Amino acid sequence: MVVLSPYLALALVPVVFACDSCEEGEKSAYPRFTRRMQPQAEDAVTQPRGPLTWGEINFIHTSDSHGWLEGHIKERNYGADWGDFVSFAKQMKDQAANKSVDLLLIDTGDLHDGNGLSDATDPNGKVTNPIFQNIDYDLLTPGNHELGAVDVAYNTFTDFTAVYGDRYLTSNIDICKNCQESEPDEKEWVAMGGRFRHFTTKQGLRIMAFGVILDGTNNNKDMTRIQPAREMIQEDWFKEAANRQDIDLFVLIGHNPVKSGIPKSESTFPLIMETLRGLRPEIPVQGFGGHTHRRDFRIYDPMSSAIESGKYCDTVGWISLDGIKSQPANKTANPQSQDSQADKRGISDETCSKTKDFDMQLTRRYLDWNRLTFAYHAAGSQNILDSSEGLAVTKGIEDSRNSLNLTYVYGCAPQTYCISCKPAGDPGNIYTLVETAASAKVVNPDRSANSRMIIVNRGVVRYDLVQGPFTLDDSYIVCPYHNAFNYFPDVPYSLASKVLETLNKPKSTTKRSTMTMDTISSQMLGYDECDNPSPHNGTELLKPKTLFRRVLDEDALTQGYTTCDDLGGDGDDTPHSEIPEYDLPGHFQATAGFPEDGQPDTVDLIFSDFLASRIANALNLEGPSKNYTKDDGLLYLPVDFSTNTLIPAYASTEWQDNISECPISG
Repeated sequence: MVVLSPYLALALVPVVFACDSCEEGEKSAYPRFTRRMQPQAEDAVTQPRGPLTWGEINFIHTSDSHGWLEGHIKERNYGADWGDFVSFAKQMKDQAANKSVDLLLIDTGDLHDGNGLSDATDPNGKVTNPIFQNIDYDLLTPGNHELGAVDVAYNTFTDFTAVYGDRYLTSNIDICKNCQESEPDEKEWVAMGGRFRHFTTKQGLRIMAFGVILDGTNNNKDMTRIQPAREMIQEDWFKEAANRQDIDLFVLIGHNPVKSGIPKSESTFPLIMETLRGLRPEIPVQGFGGHTHRRDFRIYDPMSSAIESGKYCDTVGWISLDGIKSQPANKTANPQSQDSQADKRGISDETCSKTKDFDMQLTRRYLDWNRLTFAYHAAGSQNILDSSEGLAVTKGIEDSRNSLNLTYVYGCAPQTYCISCKPAGDPGNIYTLVETAASAKVVNPDRSANSRMIIVNRGVVRYDLVQGPFTLDDSYIVCPYHNAFNYFPDVPYSLASKVLETLNKPKSTTKRSTMTMDTISSQMLGYDECDNPSPHNGTELLKPKTLFRRVLDEDALTQGYTTCDDLGGDGDDTPHSEIPEYDLPGHFQATAGFPEDGQPDTVDLIFSDFLASRIANALNLEGPSKNYTKDDGLLYLPVDFSTNTLIPAYASTEWQDNISECPISG
């Protein structure tokens, strides 16, 4: 097990950051509210419904952390950091040993692209990967974000296999072993990790595990290749592994949705489950998925199921299984054997109930990622929860955030701007903010006299912007991708005015339930731009002694997950009130420089570079005299002004009120 040595070794040497050549402004930090977590984070106020049910074998599952190892600084429901999770995992392992049951730790990938701690280094994950490795996972597998940039993929291959060995599963992923430096004469393809793992638990259960990423992965095909699941299940090695006689339980992990029918991200779990059950109908299968950033539990047949456990370090998934060795094929058991005294607030049996028959003795919970939850289940006391290893990791995260200047404050966000809890056009919807910021800041001084239309896609935003200090870290959290702004000059307004409607035809309109999947960006495979976090216009920095005012009614249920899955509506460990959810279009448009009366004859049609082909195609549908191609797009602003730096630029001039005492609402 790697406990602290990789991280401490990293902390003792200078770290080369992506922006080490940029001017570094004065660092500002939040004040410390608690002795643990990150200095500015507050803890949750609502405790879990009741104790967890332990089984013969139990699982803790994480997925899609995307670098959020600091926790959610301004959201108390998810305020624990990775150090707190290290302590929690240790305590839970100790509990399992005392109960003489098994507990396995599982992760299903996507470790960066979404937080400054992981994304402000070159390559991404340089700081966060060693921190992540302080968890002694029993099984883990990469996500699509580990298969993009060449250096990221290669570092993942070398580092994670060195730390985790055959526990790092890549049943259908190969990597080019000799492609890192230059194009070789002949590529040497090898498995990125183990094809499968067969092992016996401490309590004697015999496990056969596979790790399968979904087929539709946008990987770097020069560096990695993915074998479709339908081909993988025909391989001799797969059949031989599945047909071993010394198996009590199949464990299927993968960066793979557990739900079927998701456009462009179709799950291959049902196919693999069906294959395993066909080969070995007497052996149950428990799956652990990811990629769609949701809480979900799916039943495939009476003896196979899978869980998906949220995103961004907001969820710890829990599974307990009983009766594995003695489980007959048609044994009926209560899969929801939760504590009868559990808090039932936030659960509606009328709107969400168990939908499928299931024979396994199983419970599932989705735990909120906070110290109150961790202490409740692991130790009963936040003081007892802490371990020396966990405290060291927490301190290391804080030091790394300071070194990366992630606490630099651009301005004070006057309210929370959410992705879909407010309708499009509402002042509280984040795309309304993006439109406002684009109108004000996306302007080329040499073409400022021209009318402008600026179009961005929904994927430009990855997370809500929470009221409070807006920091360099928040710029990565909200808009992590560095897409430059391109434009088609002097487009007839009669054509340009129809583009948004064309882009937003019904096929582009999706509910949040499907929009929370990864949005592919032209910069997802890596970027070199620098984001200068130096002070703007004499902006006052928050001083460490400053106390923020917290805006929250602690007597009411906080808004949060209210999950309905195949076992019903009691899976969320902590009761919450439901968050409203509105449909959103796929693209948004800002305008600027229009005449006060009437319409312009022509406009500069500006767009994030990722949209070049879409914009050209939309224009061509209207039959213009010119045939537009993506190559006709010109750079509108310097490449260091991007979708990632748009809101910081706006905040630096428009959010300067209350900057020394900025209220947080999370």
